[in-house]
Amino acid sequence: MRALDERLLRYARATRTFLFVSVGLGVCSALLIVVQAWLLADVVAGAFLGGKGLAQMRTQLIVLLGVVLARAVIAWAAELAASRSSARAKSQLRAALLERLAALGLDSSREQRTGELAILATRGVDALDGYFSLYLPQLFLAVIVPLVVLAVVLFEDWLSALIIAATIPLIPLFMALVGATTRERMDRQLRTLERLAGHFLDVVAGLPTLKIFGRARAQAQAIAEITDRYRRSAISTLRVTFLSSLILELVATISVALVAVAIGLRLMDGQLDLRTALFVLVLAPEAYLPLRQLGANYHASAEGVAAAEQVFAVLEQQEAPRGTRTEVPDPPDTGLVVEGLKFTYPGRAEPALDGVSLTVGAGETVALVGPSGCGKSTLLSVLLGFLSPEHGSVRVGSADLAELDPDAWRSRLAWVPQRPHLFAVSIAENVRLGRSDASDEEVRAAIAAAGLADVVAKLPQGAQTVLGDRGAGLSAGERQRMALARAFLRDAPLLLLDEPTANLDGQTEHEVLQAIRRLSAGRTVVLVAHRPALVALADRVLPLTSVEVAA
Repeated sequence: MRALDERLLRYARATRTFLFVSVGLGVCSALLIVVQAWLLADVVAGAFLGGKGLAQMRTQLIVLLGVVLARAVIAWAAELAASRSSARAKSQLRAALLERLAALGLDSSREQRTGELAILATRGVDALDGYFSLYLPQLFLAVIVPLVVLAVVLFEDWLSALIIAATIPLIPLFMALVGATTRERMDRQLRTLERLAGHFLDVVAGLPTLKIFGRARAQAQAIAEITDRYRRSAISTLRVTFLSSLILELVATISVALVAVAIGLRLMDGQLDLRTALFVLVLAPEAYLPLRQLGANYHASAEGVAAAEQVFAVLEQQEAPRGTRTEVPDPPDTGLVVEGLKFTYPGRAEPALDGVSLTVGAGETVALVGPSGCGKSTLLSVLLGFLSPEHGSVRVGSADLAELDPDAWRSRLAWVPQRPHLFAVSIAENVRLGRSDASDEEVRAAIAAAGLADVVAKLPQGAQTVLGDRGAGLSAGERQRMALARAFLRDAPLLLLDEPTANLDGQTEHEVLQAIRRLSAGRTVVLVAHRPALVALADRVLPLTSVEVAA
């Protein structure tokens, strides 16, 4: 990431206002530094050479105190602006990341593990606090203050200005050399943290399986090894940070010493007066200070910079072409026609779908059957608009699915997956995902239609009962009926079902099948099925294999 990445301005609009504020505060700070140095030199020279007392220098001292207070106020304002801008920019980046992941679809999100994405969107983006609150404000000070100081010193003492101009570039040079090493280490550290988070999430999710097979301790050892690797990476980065700070301090100290020696020799020789000598001596360190602090603050922002690079990598992924047509024909009136469909997942040699063709009549219920891996769920993902086929087409009446706006198309369908995801919110809010503007009465009707009314009535707070993560508190059958309640509430003309009775016992399967039978009435239905009871609901059964399927 460059010193100021234009992608940050594009995806986090709050950065733009912050930049204007930072430049303005930087100019004010630079001017106050010059005024403070001049007043301090004037007071000291007046006291030693002019013999002035406190009463005679009261005005200068009051102004000097005012300048010091003004610098403190500007520093407070810069910190406040940085904090607020950082919060808004992080929120905008997270929103942009979520929108991009939703637009890219399921296939792109499979390339990264859930834990890695979680760390990137939380800890990674949060690390931008250092970039906004420390690095960016100091970046502007590092540009503005040295230029102002150099211009003023040049007017007062050209030789000191020449020394400052010759030595200042040494600090950015060493910063660039050290920064390259730091950036590489921070990238490695963030990747290690993401791997640790992803592995830990997998272990927690699969803990019952690991316990049954006696592998829990082995996984704990693996987590310990990754943790130790992260610790070593963090210590290594800290070591580079301390060494780089030492180098920058050494270069700045030697540079200021050169200015001081030149001034001292000419002061003793009578070529400079005391006021000018003091003014330049007080002002010279201020030319190096912002650059030294910039180098130190770079390390505080390096983790955020590394995370931002990964966020931008996701944001800049090419989105599959999407249609723009918003007038979607109703499947119950037109049906679906799939012709010569082919799709291959990235990194796989064999296609998941290869020349698949089928027809679903208007208002018909069609069951797709076949062995695992033959592409049934992939076909549903194509129908949902999550995947774009390499060849072939899906037609809804006279419209090609590729021409339709994905959001407009999905508004005309309902989906019941094999493992529905329930969020850690109330039952009513989970059901209302089917239609966000549904009333409480409509939500209750959908719950009753799905056969969940008795279950919900027994809960302490009814439909307002908050579920645990992934629907904890409900059985597998109850979760499945929650997904059916969403479909009832959506009331869409096209219904897609992906093995909704898998892993259910006989009684629960019967209850779910009754709800599906009610839901299917008057709709065009495509269902993926293995179990005979579910297949029996279909008007027609289509065996799906890797070769072409006849209508």
